Amino acid sequence: MSVLFVLIGVSMLVAGGFLIGFLWAVKKGQYDDSYSPSVRILFEDKEKKAEELLDLENTAKKNHKS
Repeated sequence: MSVLFVLIGVSMLVAGGFLIGFLWAVKKGQYDDSYSPSVRILFEDKEKKAEELLDLENTAKKNHKS
């Protein structure tokens, strides 16, 4: 029974350590990302257009060879 109290105490210490580490990282700005959300839609459009162009080129090459 006393082992349970030791394990609960140790687990609380570990959990507290992770909480302190997380709060420290948030305070230092590790999770701040102010650039990506504003331009994500622009990059996604370019990637989709590039993929569509490659598909069209591949289709044209296949049709030309036939």
